[in-house]
Amino acid sequence: MESFFYIYEMNIVDVSTDELIPIEILPVEKTDYKFISKNRYFFNWKEEQNHEVLKLIIKGKNDILGLISYEDIPEEWRFHVRLLTVSKENKGANRKYSKIAGNLIVHLAKLAIRKYGIMGCVSLRPKTQIAQHYIKNYKMKITGMTLSLEVPEILDLINQYENE
Repeated sequence: MESFFYIYEMNIVDVSTDELIPIEILPVEKTDYKFISKNRYFFNWKEEQNHEVLKLIIKGKNDILGLISYEDIPEEWRFHVRLLTVSKENKGANRKYSKIAGNLIVHLAKLAIRKYGIMGCVSLRPKTQIAQHYIKNYKMKITGMTLSLEVPEILDLINQYENE
């Protein structure tokens, strides 16, 4: 599986202090799977080992705060999100950090634009209860059974996350 990675500065926010915390988004390594439990990350991520899986960590640390699994669908110029999650302590109103899921989506959007230019797209098939969250917070559009993010919304989202 071929990946396209490049470096850019992105941050999450410490909810209690509003401090910006620099992050890295990197491929999950085989050794990471022994620390990725269903209890903390809501899914059995070992089932995703044959797909592209990325982790979000605080720069210089090893603790995984979020995960995204995706597949590249070149004939449709899109990256499709298979699974996306934040760690248990970063979910809901009492979360420690915000912008974890958004940064993972933005990272994937950048990969789509880099590979497919203005035709690039990111899609996902959300559980019904969270669909409105993706529409409201990430400006995704309903496209049949999936939600999609295309240009110009991709560029707006990238700009939003890079300038906060």
